[in-house]
Amino acid sequence: MTKLSLFDLPGPFLKGNIHTHSNLSDGMLSPDEVVARYRAAGYNFLSITDHFLQAYGFPITDISHLETSGFTPIPGAELHAPHTEMSELWHLVAVGLPQDFAPTAEDEDGPALARRAHAAGAFVGIAHPAWYQLSMDDAETLVDAAHAVEIYNHGCHLMHDKGDGAYLLDGLADKGHRLLTYACDDAHFRTPDFGGGWVMLKAADRSATAITAALKAGQFYSTQGPTIQNIRLQNDRLLVECSPAAGILIAGKGYQHSYHFEAGVSRAELPLEGLNGSPWFRVTIFGLDGKRAWSNPFWH
Repeated sequence: MTKLSLFDLPGPFLKGNIHTHSNLSDGMLSPDEVVARYRAAGYNFLSITDHFLQAYGFPITDISHLETSGFTPIPGAELHAPHTEMSELWHLVAVGLPQDFAPTAEDEDGPALARRAHAAGAFVGIAHPAWYQLSMDDAETLVDAAHAVEIYNHGCHLMHDKGDGAYLLDGLADKGHRLLTYACDDAHFRTPDFGGGWVMLKAADRSATAITAALKAGQFYSTQGPTIQNIRLQNDRLLVECSPAAGILIAGKGYQHSYHFEAGVSRAELPLEGLNGSPWFRVTIFGLDGKRAWSNPFWH
């Protein structure tokens, strides 16, 4: 029996959010107030990703002075450049950017900007793809630079009913692109958008460098509330242990899947016959309250 590596790692899970905004761009609250909200809610790390645009002075919001033994700030930004098939601007989350990351050049497009952020050491995420109708063709221009697709964005769900990014994550996986996935709230604090999605991560230590490295390594799962305690391959079955749920789903290539629905289920061994031939799968937990948790895709 072989456990999948995340749940073998030592140390506690750290709760974090890697896409949110302050009044240094279009958010309502100051950076200090934003941090206070997350710390009060038990978050262990945060990246304020203000819009990296000339209109806001290309901010990389510095909250390093608010670091404590239990809270780690990570510099980041939401990067923009012209243009996609359906939108005037790309939307890319970059976590772990250096403070001296240069402003977007006039002739720089989204893929070039993503590659530059990647080269600078950032974890690069494809933000809220459904919100601005990001096409598969456009997304494929990012796969050499992006680490992950945003599978859930609470602000976009709440304000536009366009918060889910699974169509893009799974479509890219079906084409052989091995991206990770994360959830976030994208809070602007103008609506009840705070705290609706986050990641649970294991890192070598609590430094920003270690947390950014753990993001790149996929040492996390994403959630709106349900917890995942274990995912383990066991011969031809997948053992999943979680908080009491309404159901557990394994999704794979195309329509391939396996599932177990039972009120209050917290442990199930799911058969994998329905995923024969799929090179990847990911797990979704459906909470009793309708909230979800997501694993990263596993490849075999």
